[in-house]
Amino acid sequence: MAGVIQMTARRSSLSLLLARSRHRSPGLAAGLLGGALAAGLGLGSFAVLVTVLWISSPYPDSGAGGALHAAAALWLLAHGVELVRADTLSGVPAPVGVTPLLLLVLPVWLLHRAARDAVDGTGEEGAPLVSARTAWTGVVLGYLAVAAAAAGYAAGGALRPSWLGVVVSLPVLVAVAAGVGVWVAYGRPRGPVERVLALLPRGARRLVLGTEGRERVAVAVRAAGAGAAVLVGGGALLVAVSSVWHLGAARGAFLELTGGWSGRFAVLLLCVALVPNAAVWGAAYALGPGFVLGAGHVVAPSASDPAPLLPPFPLLAAVPEAGAGGVLNWGAAVVALLGGGAVGMFVGRGAVRPGGRVWSWKRTVGVVGLAGVLCAVGAGVLAGMAGGPLGVGSLARFGPVGWQVGAAVWVWVVGVGVPVGLALRWWWGRGGATGAAASVRTSAPVPPPVVPAPASGADAEPYDFEREEGTGTP
Repeated sequence: MAGVIQMTARRSSLSLLLARSRHRSPGLAAGLLGGALAAGLGLGSFAVLVTVLWISSPYPDSGAGGALHAAAALWLLAHGVELVRADTLSGVPAPVGVTPLLLLVLPVWLLHRAARDAVDGTGEEGAPLVSARTAWTGVVLGYLAVAAAAAGYAAGGALRPSWLGVVVSLPVLVAVAAGVGVWVAYGRPRGPVERVLALLPRGARRLVLGTEGRERVAVAVRAAGAGAAVLVGGGALLVAVSSVWHLGAARGAFLELTGGWSGRFAVLLLCVALVPNAAVWGAAYALGPGFVLGAGHVVAPSASDPAPLLPPFPLLAAVPEAGAGGVLNWGAAVVALLGGGAVGMFVGRGAVRPGGRVWSWKRTVGVVGLAGVLCAVGAGVLAGMAGGPLGVGSLARFGPVGWQVGAAVWVWVVGVGVPVGLALRWWWGRGGATGAAASVRTSAPVPPPVVPAPASGADAEPYDFEREEGTGTP
């Protein structure tokens, strides 16, 4: 009997071990397959688009192989990988580093979905069947395997990828996008975020950790997101207004680039893909630092100095004319004012907590500062990604400078957000205190109503009392 129990225990342990092995192996294999499939879908979409444009072109410069090489290079550019154009007139390789931000959406979305799908199935008590590390590793390795093959293939074309970008920029983007997908699939747990926040200095840790710290971080994140949305949206509005103002120049540049309808369609697609970049440039202009159109040529509200030999392009027609800035140029600062005001409004509203509790003014100022840091980091990263080199010489610097935009965002957010947040905290705090006092008064016990005794005399009206349990006198 003991032998039977021992054999049963061994079989149970072996079955459990085999079950765990089956769960782990398909999880890694599914992650590898999902990552490779996500990369293949993105690469295939770019290949189809470039091939259609090549077929419709009346004067193709190269064969189908050149079109596929260009598609692979364009797909890598969408991941932030800088390209190098070898066939220049001077013979000097020219870098191409401006990433159309709209092209970045498709690879990031495919990676996010692949990471979420890799964490599939549920085990006991609804827990995910695949561990986060296994799913993340599989998706990242599968995606990078296809990306390495695409980089090797694109190296034989006219636009060759920079291997520094392939080794650094591409893996960072893939790792972050897949990590966010796995984190979302696991229900956005607080543990990984708090482990990252624990690396901050002691003063910053006291501000963001704990129950109250999570409240402050949540308010700061929402405020920073609102401020960034207002800044980018305002920048897009500035670009649209300036494009309408310079409509004739934009139309002339559009017609000058190419004569065929297929070429004009390609230029139109490129303009659409660069609209988010233009919105970030407009926000950088409104914030004050502006952007660079060639080495030493800064376009800002104070003065505009575009490079004299810029290529004709419809979006560049919206750049203000050269010279000192006027009232209309300085009016663009309204976008920065609205961005800082949006942060202050969200923080001021969040400072009034449920139950009538109101943050102190020091805590409110600290949350505005934290929101300013988050908004500045996000805006600086966007500004750095929206620009880059477009050649050598004067075109080696093109677009906004990330650290300048980030510093300007923080100054505007703190300078405008602090007084707005404190004022709204005081205003909404009064209503919260009044509401709390009213709720306290309402919740107080109410004494039972006093029934007056019937009056006696001739003027008294009859008053009927109901009988209870069959007793009593009418």
